[in-house]
Amino acid sequence: MSTDERSLRLKARTIPAPISISVEARAALERLIGTDGVPLNALFELPAHDDGAGWEKIKAAVDTNYARILAAAADAPTAAIATTRLEGALVHVATPAAPIAADAIYLELHGGALVFGGGEACRHGARVQADQLGLTVWSIDYRLAPEHRYPAALDDCVAAYRAALDRRPAHRIVVGGRSAGGNLAAAMLLRARDEGLPMPAALVLLSPEVDLTESGDSFAVNAGVDVVLPGSLMASNLLYAGGTDLEDPYLSPLFGDVTGFPPALLLTGTRDLFLSNTVRMHRSLLAAQVSAELHVFEAMPHGGFGGAPEDRAASREVTRFVHERLSLA
Repeated sequence: MSTDERSLRLKARTIPAPISISVEARAALERLIGTDGVPLNALFELPAHDDGAGWEKIKAAVDTNYARILAAAADAPTAAIATTRLEGALVHVATPAAPIAADAIYLELHGGALVFGGGEACRHGARVQADQLGLTVWSIDYRLAPEHRYPAALDDCVAAYRAALDRRPAHRIVVGGRSAGGNLAAAMLLRARDEGLPMPAALVLLSPEVDLTESGDSFAVNAGVDVVLPGSLMASNLLYAGGTDLEDPYLSPLFGDVTGFPPALLLTGTRDLFLSNTVRMHRSLLAAQVSAELHVFEAMPHGGFGGAPEDRAASREVTRFVHERLSLA
């Protein structure tokens, strides 16, 4: 922004957790704020995009922390899990005890800023999603930066989608992604369509990171307000891109032509740093005559509240939508 442009200036203010949300959601917001009123996650700084050693150190710390959280969890998912390679892509296949449609596949792409979230976190997420949907879930453990930069992750996703199409008709496949996984889900469909592959039955985008340029309004308005993701991920975006223009639609699918996409559900919250990503993607889908639902939850930060009633309501919306698109409702 040039210096001669007029910008809104706000006085310092206190933003409480609103009374319009559940007690559990309010507590979740308050837990992530320090005594000085600053989000705890704001103390976590990402390395520069060209600091490979710094990224490796942070990845190891994140993996250790996730293992600690899993070990302390009281409620474990029940779906069976198996890991395989399909067309070269590593895929965790989670199967619920009593799937409601043995012929359907939910192809899931995990979050994690295109750097984190693989391995055990990906396996665990597959089982949780399978239990939630009552469907077989393929969670793609796509290659991550800094070891593997664009287009490695996208190549893995397209390869897994091809493998799914070899085993199921397109109308029995749903593709879903959260955060960075939402980026890859949308980019995968762009590339699949461009390569002549059929579209799946539906697309689920949960707070998707579809604009790596971070041009949307909420990157300014919700900066420091989103207690889960309080600031920019530009360092990881540049790390992943590896020098490719961030406006490339396969990197930022918000800028792609989504004509021919399947019906979609998009979900975000009013405090989500990626609110603009989600609502702009919704508008793009509507402009392309794609049927698209948008769900915006009150005061919800990026990724949700971590188990509040609002999170359960969001999960029900996703399950309802997926089942409807697979004619299971």
